Amino acid sequence: MKICAILLAAGSSVRMGADVGGRPRNKMLLRFFGKTPIEICTEAFQPHVDEIVIAVSESTRAVAEDIALKAVIPTRIVNGGARRQDSVLNAIRATDADIVAIHDCARCLVTSNVITASILSAKTHGCGIASLPLRDTIRSTDNSRTIDRQGINAAQTPQSFHRQRLLLAYEIADGEFTDDASVWLAAGNELYLSSGDIANQKLTEPGDITFFQNILSERGKRTMRIGIGEDTHRLTENRRLILGGVDIPFKLGLLGHSDADVLVHAVMDALLGAASMGDIGQSFPDSDAAYKDVSSIGLLRKVAAMLCSRGFRVSNVDCVVTAQAPKLSPYRDVMQKNIADALGVDNDNISIKFTTTEGMNAEGRSECITARAVAAILRL
Repeated sequence: MKICAILLAAGSSVRMGADVGGRPRNKMLLRFFGKTPIEICTEAFQPHVDEIVIAVSESTRAVAEDIALKAVIPTRIVNGGARRQDSVLNAIRATDADIVAIHDCARCLVTSNVITASILSAKTHGCGIASLPLRDTIRSTDNSRTIDRQGINAAQTPQSFHRQRLLLAYEIADGEFTDDASVWLAAGNELYLSSGDIANQKLTEPGDITFFQNILSERGKRTMRIGIGEDTHRLTENRRLILGGVDIPFKLGLLGHSDADVLVHAVMDALLGAASMGDIGQSFPDSDAAYKDVSSIGLLRKVAAMLCSRGFRVSNVDCVVTAQAPKLSPYRDVMQKNIADALGVDNDNISIKFTTTEGMNAEGRSECITARAVAAILRL
């Protein structure tokens, strides 16, 4: 079954207050360790779905479009509406998926377990509403009575559904609805609940920011993994010299089954090693004719998708290339961009350094070029 995540990022953030300059603060544009809630949610859903649709406002469009360009699965942007339900309907109409998992980007602490449970329930029962039984004593606002919390659940997102049935429910919906489950029920459908999470809170007010920072910081500490990679290829005549996806004019080129891009090969091995997924020889063997003269940058994109399918995203990569000649520093920026684009990260997440051996060893005699890389990945 084809699954689409619908991410909602078109709200007005009226309860988030103003910044130090007195301007209204849009919670979708806040950054937690360099990432907006939209980006965090996109990364969280990528391992679980086949495509993503993001509903945006004018203020969030540019950020979402940049995220869509870097995403490792198809990601599209649609205009949000005046109400949440209008945004959802626009997004539902933009996909032909069998299942849609609708999620408020304000809940950017959502976990893989919550996403999985919601989608599985939708596959089995037609819908899956992430929710939690209430823990607190509930009182009326005038303190005149205590409300029995037995049998009462707090609804969260994602809320996942068979798309066609939900589309019909939205098209006949009459009135205002606060969530998708309400639209589903109003159309006469039965509701099924899936497991939520106490941390799956909604970023709403200024006081929430510290909580979200603390949770995301702790997750980052627990989930970082490190890998190293190294590759050497012989220099020879009648071959192109390709490094970091850049075709560099030189009298010699690197010998190999693929395009022999040692820099990209080292990065790939570092990433695969960090995820305990073997090495490039296992994933892309040189005995396979399909990889003859293939672009290593293209293979790097495949590695990024493989990591995503295992629930990882790239944090940063640090590389060093050892070559006596040619001079490589003029090509650093474009190499950095090529690798960053293939991995779906910002350019400043990729560091590339160049060194020589002062004429010593095989690299110093221009017999070969060697590259080494260290990569850090995070579990989503």
